Amino acid sequence: MPTISGPEWLIESGIGEERAILVEQGEIIAARVVWDEPWRAGAVVEARLGARIPGTRRAVVRLPDGSEALGEGFDPKLTEGQAVRVRVMRSAIAEKGRAKLPQVRPAAAGDAPGPAPSLLEELSDGPHPVRSVPMHGRDFAEAGWDDLVAEALTGEVAFAGGSLVVSPTPAMTVIDIDGPPPLPALALAAVPAIAAALRRFDIGGSVGIDFPSLAEKAQRRAVDEALAETLAAAGWQGERTGMNGFGFVQLVSRLERPSLIARFARAPAAAAARRLLRMAERVAEPGTLLLTAHPAVRRAMRSEWEAELARRTGRNIQWHEDAGLAPAATFAQAIAA
Repeated sequence: MPTISGPEWLIESGIGEERAILVEQGEIIAARVVWDEPWRAGAVVEARLGARIPGTRRAVVRLPDGSEALGEGFDPKLTEGQAVRVRVMRSAIAEKGRAKLPQVRPAAAGDAPGPAPSLLEELSDGPHPVRSVPMHGRDFAEAGWDDLVAEALTGEVAFAGGSLVVSPTPAMTVIDIDGPPPLPALALAAVPAIAAALRRFDIGGSVGIDFPSLAEKAQRRAVDEALAETLAAAGWQGERTGMNGFGFVQLVSRLERPSLIARFARAPAAAAARRLLRMAERVAEPGTLLLTAHPAVRRAMRSEWEAELARRTGRNIQWHEDAGLAPAATFAQAIAA
């Protein structure tokens, strides 16, 4: 196999989840996770126009499975109930107590109906080579997948001189910087960590960065310049505000799907179930698979996932539920039948 000198995408096809990491010099610099959402960005479907929003080109759209999406860009002459072919621009994003509906636009002329591209298809259109790797391989582990998942579960990222706390909110993803003075040095040290976190956690949309408050304009300008330069070097595309007197900066970029942190924070049991499936599929010792988890994780485990695990491994599966465990503290092992 030829040696890859630059970044390379590696893909694992898990149960209930596809995951990809962009690896450069043995480290993860970007990641992507796809769950089995019914409508993902890139899908083109036949739908029906629902209620129009008066005075706009926006409307509610009913998708083939009966679910709804928010649409924009529709001809004002179109009437409720009329068939429309739409392209999904953003998948649904779960929030506490509700979900943001998928977003759609009228499909371009010539766009044929079809599902969203797979992770392999989507990444293959990009500038980096893509390679599928086996579930039992060491590629993800050696690149630091487990550390990335741990950071996404907590939202905490350490860097030299301080730490970031990344929190999804209904309005935006908020990044808080914590660490000791001097504050100008802390703010500058946080910049590379912020740029790295955006790629590693697949964060898009509106992002608010709460830097330490810096009294002098020159200090704030230095952070603005460093942030602009670092984001550009990382390939980030979007709009950015300058730092205000309270240390706040806002970034806005294209949003097509939930970030890793948003997925894990808003569906912790489902995330833990998928993580447990990956652990179980990688157990090398012979015997029955024993899955240990919090009862909420067992409830989040779909029957078809468990059946697929049994099929892939050729093993019987047993459960041990422990309400004293944190939902993320799952464990898989082989036991004698």
